[in-house]
Amino acid sequence: MKAIFDTKPTSSYDDDTSQHYHFPRRYLATVEKCVGDWIILRRPRADGGDLAYFATAKVTAVKPDTSKAGMSYAFLADYLPFDAPVAWMSKGAYAEQALRALPKAEVGVYLRGRSVRLLDEEDFIVIVSTGLFQSLGDFPRVLAETVTNTEGEAEERIWRIETALTNRIVRDANFRRSVCLSYGHRCAISGLRITDHYGRSEAQAAHIWPVADGGPDIVQNGLALSATVHWLFDRHLVTLSDDYRITSHRDKIPQELRSLFVKEGEIIHLPAKREDWPNPKFLARHRELFRLREEPTSFALDVDQAATGYAK
Repeated sequence: MKAIFDTKPTSSYDDDTSQHYHFPRRYLATVEKCVGDWIILRRPRADGGDLAYFATAKVTAVKPDTSKAGMSYAFLADYLPFDAPVAWMSKGAYAEQALRALPKAEVGVYLRGRSVRLLDEEDFIVIVSTGLFQSLGDFPRVLAETVTNTEGEAEERIWRIETALTNRIVRDANFRRSVCLSYGHRCAISGLRITDHYGRSEAQAAHIWPVADGGPDIVQNGLALSATVHWLFDRHLVTLSDDYRITSHRDKIPQELRSLFVKEGEIIHLPAKREDWPNPKFLARHRELFRLREEPTSFALDVDQAATGYAK
């Protein structure tokens, strides 16, 4: 079954929105019903939250917290942040059927102690298709129309939107949009911001911890990089320290190219929002391969390859 999970950055619980959700015993029966299904994450009003739905993910397992009695973890997979937050109320109507069924004066009382609550599948479709409106635009047309069309069998529409949520076209479009926007469409390492006549950016979104190895599609696992720098980063010829300073295999990279980088040891160009900066645990994984991978005997930059996309 589908559900809403409320979470906030300053929560006293051990939440990691892309990896796991920490919760007390009173929610256990509800969370267990969600195993194998999708949930939506929402920010409550506490700590300045905007009461908006901001991401979706699939619950893969529920396990007790062995270090804290009465607590458990819901482990998450396929986390996907929305292109833009979705308001919990639109045109005077709540996004959740359970809330629409109540007098508005009683909604606040109802939500107390209900940070986890089941969600109607039709409401799931509306929230997700609204939150991923731009990313779904890059999904195959027929499927995108089926997802956003309000007509048709609910079961078929649910199947199609769940298919979209794990499709690499949708996820890559979502990741690139989020990362490049966060970095102002500027290469984090060279500082260059190049656009064409239509304002389309040259910057690409690079995963720090590759998806193929289990890395998540989140801004904190991404860097906006120009095509050539992306090529170097994916091959571990360039890496970053925990304080975002460049380290490179200088002998493998032509001086002409290195002259475009932020100087060795200096901090890269980072997003304006501190919460979007690269996560040190992802950088540590990248540095490990930078140090341990057997280095090639020669460096030859394939311009055609560097100018194209990268398989993750």
